[in-house]
Amino acid sequence: MKLFRLAIRHAKPYWVWVTAVLVLQLISTIAALYLPSLNAQIIDQGISKGDTDFIWSTGMTMIIVCFVQVAAAIGGIYFGARTAMAIGRDLRREVYYRVNALGALDVSRFGTATLITRNTNDVQQVQMLVLMTLNFMVSTPIMCIGGIVMALREDIGLSWLLWVSVPLLFIVVGFLVVRLLPLFREMQDRIDSVNGVLREQIVGIRVIRAFVREKFESERYRDANTNLTRVSVRVGNLFVLMFPAIMMILHLATAAVLWFGGHRVDAGQMQIGSLTAFLQYLLQILVAVMMGVFMVMMIPRAAISAERLDDVLSAEPSLAVPAGRELPAGHDVEFSSVSFGYPGAERPVLNNVSFTAQAGKTTAIVGSTGAGKSTLLNLIPRLFDPQGGSVSIGGVDVNELNRKQMAGLVGLVPQKPYLFSGTVSSNLKFGRPDADDDDLWEALRVAQAKDFVQEKPKQLQAPIAQGGTNVSGGQRQRLCIARALAARPKIFLFDDSFSALDVTTDQRLRESLHEATSGATVIIVAQRISTIREADHIIVLDGGEVVGSGTHDELLEGNETYREIVESQMSIEGAA
Repeated sequence: MKLFRLAIRHAKPYWVWVTAVLVLQLISTIAALYLPSLNAQIIDQGISKGDTDFIWSTGMTMIIVCFVQVAAAIGGIYFGARTAMAIGRDLRREVYYRVNALGALDVSRFGTATLITRNTNDVQQVQMLVLMTLNFMVSTPIMCIGGIVMALREDIGLSWLLWVSVPLLFIVVGFLVVRLLPLFREMQDRIDSVNGVLREQIVGIRVIRAFVREKFESERYRDANTNLTRVSVRVGNLFVLMFPAIMMILHLATAAVLWFGGHRVDAGQMQIGSLTAFLQYLLQILVAVMMGVFMVMMIPRAAISAERLDDVLSAEPSLAVPAGRELPAGHDVEFSSVSFGYPGAERPVLNNVSFTAQAGKTTAIVGSTGAGKSTLLNLIPRLFDPQGGSVSIGGVDVNELNRKQMAGLVGLVPQKPYLFSGTVSSNLKFGRPDADDDDLWEALRVAQAKDFVQEKPKQLQAPIAQGGTNVSGGQRQRLCIARALAARPKIFLFDDSFSALDVTTDQRLRESLHEATSGATVIIVAQRISTIREADHIIVLDGGEVVGSGTHDELLEGNETYREIVESQMSIEGAA
C-alpha cells in the first residue's frame, strides 16, 4: 500500500525516535493493564479483610505504577510528535524539490492548485496518521489482547461479553471505512477545486473588477465551496453515526457486566474486586478499540492523500537533467530544423525552424499573434525540449548543459514580468547573488529604472510586493530587464519586454542596451517594428514557420508578410 510504503520510507531516518515511542508506549500499556488487578486486590484482600498495611503497600505500588504510566505516555507522545512532524517536513521538502525539477509542461499537467494542496493538506493528512499510528500502534493491540487475557484471569464466566462487544465494534468500523473511502477521495478533489478557483480569482482580481465580474466569480466560488461542503457534510454524517454507535456499545457492555456480574457475585461465583477489575478491563478494551477506530478512520483519507503525493514524487521530469559538460567557447544560438507542439494541440506551434543568432549581434523575431515567437524563445533556456531538430549554444546542444550552466549563459526577461516579494535589491540579485550595489545601479541605469528607484525612500531596499503589484507595469518590466542585466549572461532573451514602455523610454532603453550588451547574443521578440528595426538580423515567423529573414530594409523590400506588419502598424499610428 502506497501509504505505508511512503510512511516507512520517510520514518527510517528517525528509527531511534520510533524505537523510543514503541518502548515507551509498551511500558505505558503494561502499567495501565496492571492497575485494575492491583485495585481488585485492595478491594478483595485489603478492604474485605480490613488489612490496612496491605492497602497502604498496594496503594503505594499503584501510585508508582501510575507515575510510570503517565511518564511513559508523555515521553511516547513527545517522541511520536517529533517523528510525525519531521516526516511531514521531509515530505513537504521532497514534494517541493520534485516539483522544482519538473518541466513547465509537467507542472501544467498537474495544475498549480492541486500541487499546493498536495504539499499542504495531503502532507498534513499523512502526518497526522503517522502521529496517531505511533501513539496507538503499540498500545491498542496490546491493550486489546492484554485486556482480554487479564479479564479472563479475573472471571472466565463473563468472557462471552468480550466476544460479543469487540467484534460488534469492528463491524461498525468496517462499515464506516467502506463508506468513507470514496468520500475522502472526492473531498480532496473538491479542495483542489476551491484552491484553484480562489487562486485564479486572487491573481486576476484586477481583470475581474475591470469587467465587473464580481458576481459571476462569486457564484463560481460559491459552487466550488458548496460542493466541498456537501461532501464534508456526508463525511460528518458518518462520523456522527460512529460516536453514538460506539458509546452505545460501550454503555450496553458496562450494563451487561454489572447485571450478569452482580448475579455471579450474589451467587458467590466471583468477588467484588474481580467484578470491578473485569469492568475496568472491558472498558480499557473498548476504549482501545475506539482509539483504534480514530486511527482507522484516518486511514482512508490519508491513503488517498498518499496516492496523490506518490503521483507527484514518482513523476519523472520530461526534461532529462544532464550532468553538464565543458561550457562552449562561443555563444552563437543555432536552431536546426526545430519543431515543437504542445500536448493535445491540433498542429505544431513551430515547424522546421532554422536560423542562427550570432554573438555580438541583435536578432529580432517578429510575427503575428500565435506565430510561435515566445515558444521559440523558451526553447533556448530549455524550458521545453523540441520534438524535432536541435537547439545549440556555441555548437553544444542545450540538452547537454545542466541548469546551473544554462542560468550562467542565458538571461531571460519573460513576456509577463514577475517580481518576488522582498526588496528591489533582492530581486535584482536573483540571477547573481554576489552583485554589489554599483552593479545594481548600473543595471537600473541601463534599464531606465534608476530614476524611479532613487525616488523611493529606501531606494535599493524599497519593498516589493509579491508579483510586483506595488509598482506599475512599466516599472515592473524595467526591473525585470535590470534583473537580467545584473546577472551578466552571455545571451539575452527579451520576450516582448518593452511593450509597457512609452516610445521615448523604449528608444533610450535600446540605446543603453546596445552598449551594455556589446559582445553578447541578443534575441528580441517584439510587436512594435520601431523596437526591432535597428536589429542586425530579423526573423519573420508566420504559422510557426520562418517565412523571411534579413535586415529591416531587406525585408521591407522583399518580404510580403513583414511588409504587411509594418504597413498595419503605420496605418494604426497614422489613424491615431
